[in-house]
Amino acid sequence: MRIAIDAMGGDHAPQSTVEGALAAAREWSDTEIVLVGKEQVLRPMLEGAPANLRIHPAEETIEAEDEPVKAVRRKKDASMVVAGRLVREGEADAMISAGNTGALMTTGLLVVGRMEGIERPALAPMIPTVDERGVLALDLGANMDAKPEHLAQYALMGSVYREKVHGIAKPRVGLLNVGTEAMKGNELTKAAYPLLEELPVNFVGNVEARDILTGACDVLVCDGFAGNILLKSLEGTAGTLFSILKREFTKSWKNKLAAAVLMPSLRGLKQTLDYKEHGGAPLLGLSGLVVKGHGSSDGGAIKNAVRQARLALQNKLTESIAREISGK
Repeated sequence: MRIAIDAMGGDHAPQSTVEGALAAAREWSDTEIVLVGKEQVLRPMLEGAPANLRIHPAEETIEAEDEPVKAVRRKKDASMVVAGRLVREGEADAMISAGNTGALMTTGLLVVGRMEGIERPALAPMIPTVDERGVLALDLGANMDAKPEHLAQYALMGSVYREKVHGIAKPRVGLLNVGTEAMKGNELTKAAYPLLEELPVNFVGNVEARDILTGACDVLVCDGFAGNILLKSLEGTAGTLFSILKREFTKSWKNKLAAAVLMPSLRGLKQTLDYKEHGGAPLLGLSGLVVKGHGSSDGGAIKNAVRQARLALQNKLTESIAREISGK
C-alpha cells in the first residue's frame, strides 16, 4: 500500500505530518508513506527515517485562507494537488490532508475525480458516542445543499463504510430530523425518507440530534449545512464542558483533591471525545481514497489517519461502494 500525505497541510504542518508519517512508517513496514511537500524543508526532519518513507517534491502550498477552486486550479504544484494527482495516476492508493477543507474537496472533484454514479461526494467524520461505538455522519460539510437522491447515496456509502472498515454487520442508518415520525421535517427530509426505505440498508428511520450521542444509529445521514452545524455544536459543547470542569476543579483545595481522584476517569472521557483518536474523515464518493484530517491534527492524529486509510484499502472500500452504487 502506498499512502500519500500532504506534508504542508494543517495548522501544525510540517512538524505534525512528519511526526505522524515517521510513526506510521515505523509501525507498518508493509506500507509506503509518501510525504508530499517542499523537499528542502522536509529532508532535514527525516534523518534516520525508515526505508518505506520517502519525499515526493511539491513547491507550493494551499493556505487556509485561499479560495478553494482558484487555489487548486492555479497552484498546480501545491502539495495537496500533487498528492491528489498521485492517487489519480495510480502512484498512490490513498491520500491524507489536514489542510483547507474546501480545497481538499475541490482536489477530490477536479483532480482525483468522482466515482461513476455519484453526484456529490460526502465528508464523513466519526462522532463519538457514549457506548464507544461511534456514529459515522455524512455529509458534515462537503456540500451545503443536497437533493433527496444525494442523501440516499450518502446512506449507501456510509453503510458500506461501517461494514467494511469497522466490521459492523447491518449497520443502522438514521436520517437526522426534528422528530422521529416519518413525515416530520423539511421538504428535503420528507422526500428522502421513502428513498432510504427502498435502499438495501438497515434504515431505522428519523433520528433526533439529542439521541445521536447515545448511539441511536451507526450511520447518520444529513445535508452538509445541518451536519456541519451539528458537528461544530458538539465540538463547542465538549470544549466548553472541559473548560468549566477545569475552572471548577481549581477553585479550592477541596476541589483539587476531588480532581485528583476523578482525573483518570476524566482523561478517559476526554479521549473518547477527542477527534485525534479517530484520525480523519473520508471523502466518500471519489474514485480514490481521500482522508481529511482535522486542521489542528498532531502527529498522533496523522498516524491514526494512516491507520484508517490502511483499513479502508485492506477492505477494498472504494471498490465496494462502486459496486453498491452501480448495483452490480
